[in-house]
Amino acid sequence: MAAKAGKMEPVRTCVGCKKLGTRTSLIRIASEQNRLVIDSDKKLPGRGAWLHASPDCLKLALDRKAFGRALRGEFQLTQLIEQAETMLAKNE
Repeated sequence: MAAKAGKMEPVRTCVGCKKLGTRTSLIRIASEQNRLVIDSDKKLPGRGAWLHASPDCLKLALDRKAFGRALRGEFQLTQLIEQAETMLAKNE
């Protein structure tokens, strides 16, 4: 965990691999009008699901249907998958 001005950075759990990571090292996924969106500012209201910027973590989360459980709902994942794959490609 990284220290900032004497404070510890908040830690979250990746819904894919279940490993811990700092808020700055994970992507936040939120529900907006019953659609999953990438919350790049990490400020959207409501529940969020946290994910490492890794294709493996995304695949694990999708296979386990982790977004529905974490966000307590049913969602169309097509747009999220396209957005996440694009974002992950830019990070490589």
